[in-house]
Amino acid sequence: MKVTERKSDQTRARILEAALRLFRQRGFEQATMRDIAKEAHVALGAAYYYFDSKDAIVMAFYELAQTELAPLLEDGLANTRDLRERLTAVITAKFDYFEPNRNLLGTLSSHIDPQHPLSPFSRATKAIRETDISFIHRAIEGSTIKVAGDLKPYLARLLWLYQMGLILFWVYDHSPKQRRTEQLFDKSLAIVMGLIKVSVLPLMRPIRRLVTDLLEIIYHEESSHEEVPA
Repeated sequence: MKVTERKSDQTRARILEAALRLFRQRGFEQATMRDIAKEAHVALGAAYYYFDSKDAIVMAFYELAQTELAPLLEDGLANTRDLRERLTAVITAKFDYFEPNRNLLGTLSSHIDPQHPLSPFSRATKAIRETDISFIHRAIEGSTIKVAGDLKPYLARLLWLYQMGLILFWVYDHSPKQRRTEQLFDKSLAIVMGLIKVSVLPLMRPIRRLVTDLLEIIYHEESSHEEVPA
């Protein structure tokens, strides 16, 4: 790598680190691009050169988080074939990783509308979302659990939605060390695993159909936000 490219990467990383530090200290809305440039010891123009907005900085944070989380998630999948243990490892790794930025996630949770680029359901975050879902898909595929054939194509996305609900609860959980989240996670995951196990029974076919129909509605709505080529 050329020296100039390496220096450019270092400057970009320094701006990102400064921005995240200010977001933690002052809040996302209060920190300005001028504040971020000052914190990173760069000119305001340089800050805008690397990130044209605070939203762009947050997107870079999402991408960095996914890169840094990948080996942690890989470890979680490698250590067991039990699906409950795999899901526990994957979701716990995210709680641990995002803990320093929990308040920032709380602020960003207001952008839940898929029309907002920072929403976890938006077109802009689709690649990040699909990669995250792929880890859950691998957790299922590499486990010993039996999944009904008609439910299998949908289960990873269903569990991803479950994970997002847990993270949202965790973000707003003000109990000591987020103890309520820990309890919710443990008990709700037991229910989820029980439902997956009984879902293979023939008498559960109508329920599976209802679940898959609901997911079709959800993801049809997501796909309807895609731009139609001219």
